Amino acid sequence: MIIQKPLRPLHPLQEKNIIRKEYEMRIGEVIGTVTLSRVHPLLVGTQWSVVTPLALEHLVEGKAGTAEEVVLYDELSAGIGEWVAFSEGVEAAMPFYPNVKPVDAYCAAILDTVELDHNAIGRI
Repeated sequence: MIIQKPLRPLHPLQEKNIIRKEYEMRIGEVIGTVTLSRVHPLLVGTQWSVVTPLALEHLVEGKAGTAEEVVLYDELSAGIGEWVAFSEGVEAAMPFYPNVKPVDAYCAAILDTVELDHNAIGRI
């Protein structure tokens, strides 16, 4: 059996095996921003983007998403209409490790293009 070491230190909750979620990124479309009148001191100075997650059929057909919106911590300042890659849950806080930020969703990338392998999609 081969045991691979993680590329970065594990989050304290992952070390205790409390969290067993698969690591995944999602794709979504920015539909707006949120302005906060009060914010946690660790979250000052960033944009909050409202994103509609896109399912595979939305990516294939180029249609707008219909899932419930998500509010992302967005240091990249994505604009309305842009597609972004984002993570949720404990993975959303990993870019700040070892510091702790109370974040549930994090904008990891602004996507210029998305290429789909239609042969692979047919096997899903």
